[in-house]
Amino acid sequence: MSDAAREHLLSGKAWEDFCDNLKRTGQMIDQLGDEVDELDRAEWYRFLTRFLRGGLERYLEAGEPYRPQLREMAWRHSINFTSPMQDHLYAEFDDGSLDYRITGNIGTVPYFVISTWRSDQPADFGARAWAPLGQEGLKQFDPAMLNTTHMLESRNIRFDADGNFSVIVSQKKPAGGEDWMEMTDDCVGLIVRLVYETRDNIRPATMRIERLDGAPPRPIHAADVSRGLAKAVQATLGYAELSRSWWQNNLGKRPNTLLFSKAVYLSNGGVDDNRQHGFGSWKRGPGEALVVRFAAPACEFWTFQLCNIWQENFDSYQDGQGFLYKNGVKLEDDGSILITLSDEDPGIGGNWLDPCGHHHGGWSFRLIKTFGDPPEIVVHRIKLEDLRARGLDGLKDADAIRSGQLTD
Repeated sequence: MSDAAREHLLSGKAWEDFCDNLKRTGQMIDQLGDEVDELDRAEWYRFLTRFLRGGLERYLEAGEPYRPQLREMAWRHSINFTSPMQDHLYAEFDDGSLDYRITGNIGTVPYFVISTWRSDQPADFGARAWAPLGQEGLKQFDPAMLNTTHMLESRNIRFDADGNFSVIVSQKKPAGGEDWMEMTDDCVGLIVRLVYETRDNIRPATMRIERLDGAPPRPIHAADVSRGLAKAVQATLGYAELSRSWWQNNLGKRPNTLLFSKAVYLSNGGVDDNRQHGFGSWKRGPGEALVVRFAAPACEFWTFQLCNIWQENFDSYQDGQGFLYKNGVKLEDDGSILITLSDEDPGIGGNWLDPCGHHHGGWSFRLIKTFGDPPEIVVHRIKLEDLRARGLDGLKDADAIRSGQLTD
């Protein structure tokens, strides 16, 4: 495997395949035809640069087999409705048979969960040409399709008085009674999800990972580069295809609804730490508003977010727009949540979300540490001028779209 991957890079074929694969991935947007507008198309090409940037960081720069790293996601990069109220740290493994240790300090983050995952991939993926296969090649090699194998919550980790901790990541339970994160021999990496109640005055968690066999640093090998390039560009293709197919075959077909499915969430690297995750899409015409209402969810943390059709947070999310969360929402007198999605604040109270120039997109409702079923989601589509003139009374003449069901 190593010799073939080495020759694949040194001959220039690995680089040619990388470039050809990226070019074909960009052309996938044409499969959506008139479903995409100018803003969608502009965001598509930027979306690909973000995935490529993130992939090169994860699989090439931080994917050195002898020196694992826990790295944050690339700036402004979203994967599958990334929550604005979570941070994510990734570590890529070249060999799931080795033992690792994570050490760190929780800071003032209220909660985190570590999970390991696996992904089907040929042993010789760094020695093969993937561009000629296009989307069909994902059936053999799709780094974006990650299956969670094990997880460990921070509430099950021991911390000292200063918030320091240590966790062994291995196949076999350590004999010394240390906190343990189990993994399988086909483990390709892990992710740490840091969950926030608020972003204000938080002291971030700090973490590092190391191999326990004491392997010394070494120069990069040609085979390492060949494998890193293949994985980065094939992951870009995989996430592009996932977002395209989700929109074209699922979310885009049921506008202004939101359905909860644990199976869908777990199939994309999710964790089963008592979460409910709803996915759907929203759509409105020029001069229209969407009015959304639901009861306060029964859970410790929740986030409701708007995204574009590629499942990315809007450009305005850094300014606190485009999403709501449990400790940052205005409640109605009856305890429910009222949201208006429109180009301008209609002045009816509740919570106004700016769609940042979009007329359609995806939305997500993430409930963490639940102790009840998800609430019903009621959506009204109404002209903004009518909403301004009549307030909530204007909803009486608009059809209510009801969703929020658990589908499994």
